[in-house]
Amino acid sequence: MIVVTGATGNVGRALVDRLLAAGRPVRALTRDPQRAALPDGAEVVRYRPDDPAPLFAGATAVFLYAQTGASDLLAAARAHGVRHVVLLSSGIIQEGADETHPIHVMHATAERQIRDSGLDWTFLRPNAFATNALQWAPQIRAGNTVRGVFADMLTAPIHEDDIAAVAERVLLDDGHEGAVHRLTGPEATTNTDQIAAIARAIGRDLDFVEVSPAEAGPELFPHAPPEFVQALLNSFAATVGVPPEITDTVEKVTGTPARTFAQWARDHAQDFGGRD
Repeated sequence: MIVVTGATGNVGRALVDRLLAAGRPVRALTRDPQRAALPDGAEVVRYRPDDPAPLFAGATAVFLYAQTGASDLLAAARAHGVRHVVLLSSGIIQEGADETHPIHVMHATAERQIRDSGLDWTFLRPNAFATNALQWAPQIRAGNTVRGVFADMLTAPIHEDDIAAVAERVLLDDGHEGAVHRLTGPEATTNTDQIAAIARAIGRDLDFVEVSPAEAGPELFPHAPPEFVQALLNSFAATVGVPPEITDTVEKVTGTPARTFAQWARDHAQDFGGRD
Protein backbone atom coordinates (compact mmCIF):
# COMPACT_ATOMS: atom_id res chain seq x y z
CA MET A 1 0.00 0.00 0.00
CA ILE A 2 1.25 3.47 -0.95
CA VAL A 3 -0.19 6.46 0.90
CA VAL A 4 -0.55 9.67 -1.12
CA THR A 5 -1.11 12.88 0.82
CA GLY A 6 -2.54 15.87 -1.03
CA ALA A 7 -4.30 13.41 -3.31
CA THR A 8 -6.54 16.07 -4.86
CA GLY A 9 -3.63 18.41 -5.64
CA ASN A 10 -2.18 18.66 -9.13
CA VAL A 11 0.77 16.35 -8.49
CA GLY A 12 -0.98 14.10 -5.96
CA ARG A 13 -3.92 13.37 -8.25
CA ALA A 14 -1.63 12.61 -11.20
CA LEU A 15 0.36 10.24 -8.97
CA VAL A 16 -2.79 8.44 -7.77
CA ASP A 17 -3.79 7.85 -11.39
CA ARG A 18 -0.34 6.55 -12.28
CA LEU A 19 -0.07 4.17 -9.33
CA LEU A 20 -3.52 2.74 -10.00
CA ALA A 21 -2.65 2.25 -13.67
CA ALA A 22 0.44 0.34 -12.52
CA GLY A 23 -1.78 -1.96 -10.45
CA ARG A 24 -0.57 -0.71 -7.07
CA PRO A 25 -2.90 -0.25 -4.10
CA VAL A 26 -3.26 3.42 -3.18
CA ARG A 27 -4.62 5.11 -0.06
CA ALA A 28 -5.51 8.65 -1.11
CA LEU A 29 -5.68 11.14 1.75
CA THR A 30 -7.95 14.16 1.49
CA ARG A 31 -9.61 16.52 3.93
CA ASP A 32 -12.99 16.12 2.18
CA PRO A 33 -13.56 12.61 0.75
CA GLN A 34 -17.10 13.46 -0.36
CA ARG A 35 -15.89 16.18 -2.73
CA ALA A 36 -12.58 14.64 -3.73
CA ALA A 37 -13.78 12.94 -6.96
CA LEU A 38 -10.90 10.47 -6.80
CA PRO A 39 -10.80 7.27 -8.89
CA ASP A 40 -12.86 4.31 -7.70
CA GLY A 41 -9.76 2.15 -7.43
CA ALA A 42 -8.24 4.29 -4.69
CA GLU A 43 -8.96 3.83 -1.00
CA VAL A 44 -10.05 7.37 -0.13
CA VAL A 45 -9.47 8.29 3.51
CA ARG A 46 -10.12 11.52 5.39
CA TYR A 47 -6.83 13.12 6.40
CA ARG A 48 -6.83 13.82 10.13
CA PRO A 49 -3.47 15.35 11.14
CA ASP A 50 -4.46 15.13 14.81
CA ASP A 51 -4.97 11.34 14.51
CA PRO A 52 -2.46 10.10 11.91
CA ALA A 53 -2.05 6.51 13.09
CA PRO A 54 -4.98 4.97 11.11
CA LEU A 55 -3.67 6.46 7.90
CA PHE A 56 -0.72 4.10 7.60
CA ALA A 57 -1.96 0.61 8.51
CA GLY A 58 -0.49 -1.82 5.99
CA ALA A 59 1.43 0.88 4.11
CA THR A 60 5.06 0.63 3.04
CA ALA A 61 5.62 4.06 1.47
CA VAL A 62 4.17 7.57 1.55
CA PHE A 63 4.20 10.54 -0.81
CA LEU A 64 4.24 13.67 1.30
CA TYR A 65 3.76 17.39 0.78
CA ALA A 66 5.61 19.80 3.06
CA GLN A 67 3.31 20.63 5.95
CA THR A 68 3.19 21.58 9.58
CA GLY A 69 3.08 18.81 12.16
CA ALA A 70 5.10 16.46 9.98
CA SER A 71 7.01 14.98 12.92
CA ASP A 72 3.89 13.33 14.37
CA LEU A 73 2.86 12.14 10.94
CA LEU A 74 6.28 10.60 10.32
CA ALA A 75 6.35 8.93 13.73
CA ALA A 76 2.97 7.33 13.05
CA ALA A 77 4.12 6.20 9.61
CA ARG A 78 7.24 4.56 10.98
CA ALA A 79 5.31 2.90 13.82
CA HIS A 80 2.97 1.26 11.29
CA GLY A 81 5.69 -0.14 9.04
CA VAL A 82 6.21 2.58 6.45
CA ARG A 83 9.80 2.36 5.20
CA HIS A 84 10.13 5.06 2.54
CA VAL A 85 8.88 8.66 2.37
CA VAL A 86 9.01 10.69 -0.84
CA LEU A 87 8.75 14.43 -0.21
CA LEU A 88 7.55 16.97 -2.73
CA SER A 89 10.04 19.63 -1.68
CA SER A 90 11.16 22.73 -3.61
CA GLY A 91 14.00 23.74 -5.89
CA ILE A 92 14.51 26.76 -3.65
CA ILE A 93 16.52 24.44 -1.41
CA GLN A 94 20.00 24.83 -2.82
CA GLU A 95 23.40 26.25 -1.96
CA GLY A 96 23.34 30.02 -1.54
CA ALA A 97 19.56 30.25 -1.15
CA ASP A 98 17.88 32.83 1.05
CA GLU A 99 17.17 30.68 4.09
CA THR A 100 14.68 33.23 5.46
CA HIS A 101 12.38 32.92 2.43
CA PRO A 102 9.09 31.42 3.70
CA ILE A 103 9.02 28.74 1.00
CA HIS A 104 12.61 27.77 1.88
CA VAL A 105 11.78 27.63 5.58
CA MET A 106 8.75 25.41 5.02
CA HIS A 107 10.51 22.88 2.82
CA ALA A 108 13.85 22.88 4.63
CA THR A 109 11.98 22.16 7.87
CA ALA A 110 10.14 19.25 6.27
CA GLU A 111 13.37 17.82 4.85
CA ARG A 112 15.06 18.05 8.23
CA GLN A 113 12.16 16.33 9.98
CA ILE A 114 12.23 13.51 7.44
CA ARG A 115 15.99 13.05 7.75
CA ASP A 116 15.54 12.83 11.51
CA SER A 117 12.63 10.36 11.28
CA GLY A 118 14.67 7.22 10.72
CA LEU A 119 12.78 6.48 7.49
CA ASP A 120 14.36 6.04 4.08
CA TRP A 121 13.70 9.18 2.06
CA THR A 122 13.82 10.75 -1.37
CA PHE A 123 13.39 14.48 -1.97
CA LEU A 124 11.89 15.86 -5.19
CA ARG A 125 12.88 19.49 -5.68
CA PRO A 126 10.99 21.00 -8.62
CA ASN A 127 11.49 24.60 -9.60
CA ALA A 128 8.67 26.51 -11.34
CA PHE A 129 5.43 24.57 -11.84
CA ALA A 130 3.64 24.97 -15.18
CA THR A 131 0.42 25.01 -13.16
CA ASN A 132 1.44 28.43 -11.83
CA ALA A 133 0.05 29.71 -15.13
CA LEU A 134 -3.44 28.84 -13.92
CA GLN A 135 -3.30 32.12 -11.99
CA TRP A 136 -4.07 33.76 -15.36
CA ALA A 137 -7.07 31.56 -16.13
CA PRO A 138 -9.76 33.91 -14.71
CA GLN A 139 -8.43 36.80 -16.81
CA ILE A 140 -8.22 34.67 -19.97
CA ARG A 141 -11.71 33.29 -19.53
CA ALA A 142 -12.95 36.88 -19.13
CA GLY A 143 -11.08 38.51 -22.01
CA ASN A 144 -7.98 38.70 -24.17
CA THR A 145 -5.73 40.84 -21.96
CA VAL A 146 -3.62 39.32 -19.21
CA ARG A 147 -2.12 41.56 -16.54
CA GLY A 148 0.91 40.24 -14.70
CA VAL A 149 4.33 41.08 -13.34
CA PHE A 150 7.74 40.67 -15.01
CA ALA A 151 6.99 39.87 -18.64
CA ASP A 152 10.62 38.82 -19.15
CA MET A 153 11.14 36.64 -16.08
CA LEU A 154 12.72 33.34 -17.11
CA THR A 155 11.72 29.93 -15.78
CA ALA A 156 11.72 26.34 -17.02
CA PRO A 157 8.25 25.28 -15.86
CA ILE A 158 7.57 21.60 -15.30
CA HIS A 159 4.38 19.69 -16.09
CA GLU A 160 2.76 18.32 -12.93
CA ASP A 161 2.47 14.87 -14.50
CA ASP A 162 6.23 14.81 -15.09
CA ILE A 163 6.70 15.33 -11.36
CA ALA A 164 4.20 12.53 -10.72
CA ALA A 165 6.03 10.29 -13.20
CA VAL A 166 9.28 10.76 -11.28
CA ALA A 167 7.48 10.14 -7.98
CA GLU A 168 6.00 6.93 -9.39
CA ARG A 169 9.39 5.56 -10.37
CA VAL A 170 10.95 6.61 -7.05
CA LEU A 171 8.19 4.80 -5.15
CA LEU A 172 8.20 1.65 -7.28
CA ASP A 173 11.89 1.22 -8.18
CA ASP A 174 14.84 0.51 -5.92
CA GLY A 175 17.84 2.77 -5.67
CA HIS A 176 16.36 6.19 -4.98
CA GLU A 177 16.73 6.11 -1.20
CA GLY A 178 18.75 9.10 -0.01
CA ALA A 179 18.53 10.79 -3.43
CA VAL A 180 17.67 14.42 -4.12
CA HIS A 181 16.11 14.90 -7.56
CA ARG A 182 16.03 18.44 -8.95
CA LEU A 183 13.22 18.74 -11.50
CA THR A 184 12.57 21.28 -14.24
CA GLY A 185 10.93 21.53 -17.61
CA PRO A 186 13.08 21.19 -20.75
CA GLU A 187 13.34 24.83 -21.83
CA ALA A 188 13.35 28.43 -20.63
CA THR A 189 10.23 30.53 -21.17
CA THR A 190 9.20 34.07 -20.31
CA ASN A 191 5.75 35.03 -19.12
CA THR A 192 5.15 36.48 -22.58
CA ASP A 193 6.13 33.12 -24.11
CA GLN A 194 3.72 31.32 -21.84
CA ILE A 195 0.79 33.57 -22.72
CA ALA A 196 1.59 33.02 -26.41
CA ALA A 197 1.58 29.25 -25.88
CA ILE A 198 -1.77 29.40 -24.08
CA ALA A 199 -3.15 31.57 -26.91
CA ARG A 200 -2.14 28.94 -29.48
CA ALA A 201 -3.62 26.17 -27.35
CA ILE A 202 -7.03 27.84 -27.09
CA GLY A 203 -7.08 29.43 -30.54
CA ARG A 204 -7.31 33.06 -29.43
CA ASP A 205 -5.14 36.17 -29.52
CA LEU A 206 -3.93 37.17 -26.06
CA ASP A 207 -1.88 40.16 -24.93
CA PHE A 208 0.32 40.27 -21.85
CA VAL A 209 0.38 43.66 -20.09
CA GLU A 210 3.17 44.06 -17.55
CA VAL A 211 2.12 45.47 -14.19
CA SER A 212 4.49 47.12 -11.74
CA PRO A 213 5.19 44.89 -8.73
CA ALA A 214 4.07 47.79 -6.53
CA GLU A 215 0.62 47.48 -8.10
CA ALA A 216 0.40 43.70 -7.83
CA GLY A 217 -2.44 42.75 -5.54
CA PRO A 218 -3.95 39.46 -4.37
CA GLU A 219 -5.97 39.18 -7.58
CA LEU A 220 -2.76 38.42 -9.48
CA PHE A 221 -1.80 35.65 -7.03
CA PRO A 222 -5.12 34.04 -6.11
CA HIS A 223 -3.56 30.81 -4.86
CA ALA A 224 -0.65 32.28 -2.87
CA PRO A 225 -0.96 32.94 0.87
CA PRO A 226 -0.78 36.73 1.40
CA GLU A 227 2.35 36.44 3.51
CA PHE A 228 4.15 34.79 0.56
CA VAL A 229 3.36 37.44 -2.08
CA GLN A 230 6.23 39.84 -1.41
CA ALA A 231 8.72 36.98 -1.18
CA LEU A 232 7.41 35.63 -4.48
CA LEU A 233 7.76 39.04 -6.14
CA ASN A 234 11.37 39.24 -4.94
CA SER A 235 12.05 35.76 -6.32
CA PHE A 236 10.45 36.61 -9.66
CA ALA A 237 12.45 39.83 -9.98
CA ALA A 238 15.66 37.85 -9.59
CA THR A 239 14.83 35.72 -12.65
CA VAL A 240 14.54 38.55 -15.18
CA GLY A 241 17.25 38.03 -17.78
CA VAL A 242 18.79 35.15 -15.81
CA PRO A 243 18.83 31.75 -17.54
CA PRO A 244 17.05 29.21 -15.33
CA GLU A 245 18.35 25.90 -14.12
CA ILE A 246 17.41 23.14 -16.59
CA THR A 247 17.86 19.49 -15.66
CA ASP A 248 17.31 16.23 -17.52
CA THR A 249 16.26 14.42 -14.34
CA VAL A 250 12.77 13.60 -15.63
CA GLU A 251 14.21 11.71 -18.60
CA LYS A 252 16.93 10.03 -16.54
CA VAL A 253 14.44 8.70 -13.98
CA THR A 254 11.46 7.91 -16.22
CA GLY A 255 13.01 7.30 -19.63
CA THR A 256 10.78 9.98 -21.18
CA PRO A 257 11.80 13.61 -21.74
CA ALA A 258 10.04 16.33 -19.75
CA ARG A 259 7.15 17.99 -21.58
CA THR A 260 7.32 21.55 -22.83
CA PHE A 261 5.12 24.35 -21.57
CA ALA A 262 3.36 24.34 -24.94
CA GLN A 263 2.33 20.73 -24.32
CA TRP A 264 1.13 21.65 -20.84
CA ALA A 265 -0.95 24.48 -22.32
CA ARG A 266 -2.58 22.07 -24.77
CA ASP A 267 -3.31 19.64 -21.93
CA HIS A 268 -4.97 22.44 -19.94
CA ALA A 269 -6.72 24.34 -22.72
CA GLN A 270 -10.12 23.80 -21.10
CA ASP A 271 -8.94 25.50 -17.92
CA PHE A 272 -8.50 28.68 -19.95
CA GLY A 273 -11.81 28.45 -21.77
CA GLY A 274 -10.62 26.39 -24.73
CA ARG A 275 -12.66 23.66 -26.34
CA ASP A 276 -12.11 19.89 -26.20
